[in-house]
Amino acid sequence: MERRLPPHMSRSRRALAAARRRTVPLRALVPNIVTLIGLCVGLTSIRMAIENRFDIALAAIVIAALLDGVDGRMARLLKASSRFGAELDSLADFVNFGVAPALVLYLWAFGDLRSLGWIVVLVFALAAALRLARFNVAIEDPDKPMWQNAYFVGVPVPAGAILVLLPMYLEALGLPKSVMYPQVLAVYAIGIGVLMVSRIRTFSGKLIGRRIAREYIAPVVVLAVALAALLATYPYLMLAAGSLLYLAMIPFSIREYRKTAKHPPAPTPALGHDGAQPPEPPRRLHS
Repeated sequence: MERRLPPHMSRSRRALAAARRRTVPLRALVPNIVTLIGLCVGLTSIRMAIENRFDIALAAIVIAALLDGVDGRMARLLKASSRFGAELDSLADFVNFGVAPALVLYLWAFGDLRSLGWIVVLVFALAAALRLARFNVAIEDPDKPMWQNAYFVGVPVPAGAILVLLPMYLEALGLPKSVMYPQVLAVYAIGIGVLMVSRIRTFSGKLIGRRIAREYIAPVVVLAVALAALLATYPYLMLAAGSLLYLAMIPFSIREYRKTAKHPPAPTPALGHDGAQPPEPPRRLHS
């Protein structure tokens, strides 16, 4: 015969189960904490620009971009993906890479343009907002072919933030600011905003390096450390070179996308209970 628990013990177990449902594991908070730290760093870049400390402002935006690349991978690694985290990440991206770089550029170069310079700030920020909104909708498409994950639609917002600050890197490398007319910089900033909301395809790198052969682990680690050391030692040179290289790669990514679209690869088998890896949650992909 099944033993029945006393009423007070049954109530205690139900209360304990309800308390567990109301709590979340600490590991689920780690990615959100990283996102909030990145948001604080991005906001700090605006203050540094107001104080004319543009070198620190640039460093803050770059650090925010690095943290944006870490929090999503951390969420998937810790199995801490959540809808809340996705929304928080999107809002942080808008501030860090839509508002902050536009204001930094305005304070650095567009002061003399007055209202025209402010319009450039608004256009870039709105382009970032539209790009993020479109990205959030696109990741919910279940019918998207797997091969299209290798491409972004338009320039992602973190990349756009790094690209729009290219004139500041060039000035730090010795190019006189006097030869960079504010009107030309305004057209360049609007052009980057157009690239973000455009339908052109840019390489995403999502399908590269998901799994690495054992013999390549050491070279990849050495390469990553070398790039980090170069960025820390020659930040402006690396940022300028990376920005120019990214812009130069856009025509190749467009051509490669069109070629693949004409002859798409065979669809991968449906993932299910056959031991295949389940699809990654849509949270915190690069926007």
